[in-house]
Amino acid sequence: MTPSDALAYLELKTAQNLFGKLPGELADTELARVQQLAARQYVLETRVLRTSEAHAVNIPGEHIQTALQEIHARYRDRDEFHADLACNHLDETRFLLALERDLKVEQVLENIGKRAVRVTEIDVELYYHYHPEQFRRAETRHARHILVTLNPSLPENTQDAALQRITAIATRLEKDGKRFEEQARKHSECPTALQGGMLGEVKRGQLYPQLDSALFEMREGEISGILESPLGYHLMQCEAIQLSRTLALEQARPAIREMLQQRRARTCQQAWIKQLPALA
Repeated sequence: MTPSDALAYLELKTAQNLFGKLPGELADTELARVQQLAARQYVLETRVLRTSEAHAVNIPGEHIQTALQEIHARYRDRDEFHADLACNHLDETRFLLALERDLKVEQVLENIGKRAVRVTEIDVELYYHYHPEQFRRAETRHARHILVTLNPSLPENTQDAALQRITAIATRLEKDGKRFEEQARKHSECPTALQGGMLGEVKRGQLYPQLDSALFEMREGEISGILESPLGYHLMQCEAIQLSRTLALEQARPAIREMLQQRRARTCQQAWIKQLPALA
């Protein structure tokens, strides 16, 4: 594989990660930034791959194919994928070589990270007690909603028509609140209708003020009256309430351990990279 192939691969990857575009779709300033980052990454990777640690690493073919399949999954079909490669002066054979190079660098750095001192239970407990603010959780509500939009250009969504429609839904729910999910699927004009109106776990301040204040005054299982927002008319259901709380140490322990270990691994990797010989 030539340096130009490796650089083309890195520019393609960087452009997609940074801007969600192909290099050929970037503005001049964006392209210059991508080329700068790709060139810097190429130098770093080359230094890594010249080490004895890299010589001991072999990437199995099945790992390369798995990574390739994950990349293919981002495209509608293989033709679109190959078109992107062609636009960046690559074909699948050269792309695979660059992908293998990328995976090898990742594996080397992962191996270096494993040299980091392991996090102890005392480390975890000290972090928990010195950072209490990180483990406080605000009150949340698990909610669903039904929306009938306002649109004067559509007869069924004028203000009067929309109000009549949401009132009819509210009347049905007064008789049987268990039908909320079914009514959301049938009548809500929000994309959440596909999930039965599911909004999920909601924190204060995430919704329109009119909806937010109503939701956080509701009891568990309660269905709101008709609410109005800039989108239209809503009905809300508060399925569950999670009161504000502080995570116990035992709940937080796995996440703290993983975070601290990742931090130590990065420090170890950075120190190892820093002592690598510079390229001529």
